[in-house]
Amino acid sequence: MSTLYLLEPASPGPEWAPFAGCRPVAELRAGVWLVRERWEGILGGLETAAILGTHCLDFADTGSPQVAPPFPVEGPAIVAAAWFAPSELPTDLAPDTRRLTHEDHTVAWIIPAGEQWMGAEDSSGRAQPVDGFPLRGSHDLLAALEHLLVPDCADFLAETGDPIPDGSVVIGDPSDLVLLGAMIDPGVVFDTRGGVIVLEEGVEVRSGTRLQGPLFVAAGTVLAGGAIRHSAIGPQCRVHGEVSASVFLGFANKSHDGFLGHSVLGHWVNLGAGTITSNLKNTYGAIRLEVAGARLETGRTNLGTLFGDHAKTAIGTLLPTGCIVGAGANLFGSPSAPKYLAPFAWGLDGDRVDEERFVTLAGRVMPRRGIEMTPEREASLRSIHRRLG
Repeated sequence: MSTLYLLEPASPGPEWAPFAGCRPVAELRAGVWLVRERWEGILGGLETAAILGTHCLDFADTGSPQVAPPFPVEGPAIVAAAWFAPSELPTDLAPDTRRLTHEDHTVAWIIPAGEQWMGAEDSSGRAQPVDGFPLRGSHDLLAALEHLLVPDCADFLAETGDPIPDGSVVIGDPSDLVLLGAMIDPGVVFDTRGGVIVLEEGVEVRSGTRLQGPLFVAAGTVLAGGAIRHSAIGPQCRVHGEVSASVFLGFANKSHDGFLGHSVLGHWVNLGAGTITSNLKNTYGAIRLEVAGARLETGRTNLGTLFGDHAKTAIGTLLPTGCIVGAGANLFGSPSAPKYLAPFAWGLDGDRVDEERFVTLAGRVMPRRGIEMTPEREASLRSIHRRLG
């Protein structure tokens, strides 16, 4: 049995804001699944032994493997790139295959027993192509959503779902609604004409909610009203209002009205009432990101806001097209936000969230979702602040 390792980008730059230094790329959501989960799934259920990278050492989260500096890996093992979201392995994987490639780039190394992997520079041995989606930066999580959400949701059609509750309104094929222990109020509208809708165990959908596929909602999330479509929503989120083509990593809170489009929300993000994202320029042109003075061309015409873990906005916040809110930042002081807010910014006047305030606030928030502030979690938060604060 091989051991699986996930290899992080060597030195994540501004293209991975607001997650570099805060959350491993392997723990980001590409389609329905985290990148790590995608590799584990196509490799027959292998569990990841470690994530190899230096930008987020001491990272600790529920269900996540340890993060360690890259080291020589002894076979039998597989080292897979965290910056590639696989969709399926070749069905005829040859026994002497040593690398998996996508568009001539190596995205995984297969190390037999008795051999050793020394690093990502190794390009020797038989290569076979693998299907999937390369990630150039955080904004490509939205491109991955567009490419992978439809087939990912369709995979759940093999599951035996619950009956559709009385009082539900279904537009489209009812068999494309997969309920896996969700609780549905009367009057909820399900539109499956664009793709499958999947609601996992413990999801609550309240009256006044309209869901449009493709859509995936993970366990324990509450959908409290509004129009929610074409998104992948991780566990234990609270979502209300208009949401389109967005990625929730998990434990995020958008409990009020306000448009959220083509955006990515890290863990423990909280959006104040009336927070609105812009996801399209008036010129309909390509959107550029700004990160601490660096300008990044995305090539995208639709891009809202990338929110780092523990970021928060005040009520009535207006976010410009292609905005980045850094990890731990508190955005208040003006309705119109800047294009970039640095990690741990406290308002817009240059003040900072210090380490103790950050840990204290996280310690108040996490138990609201049943998550204990363990010594490992506290050490992880302090490490993030020391890197980015």
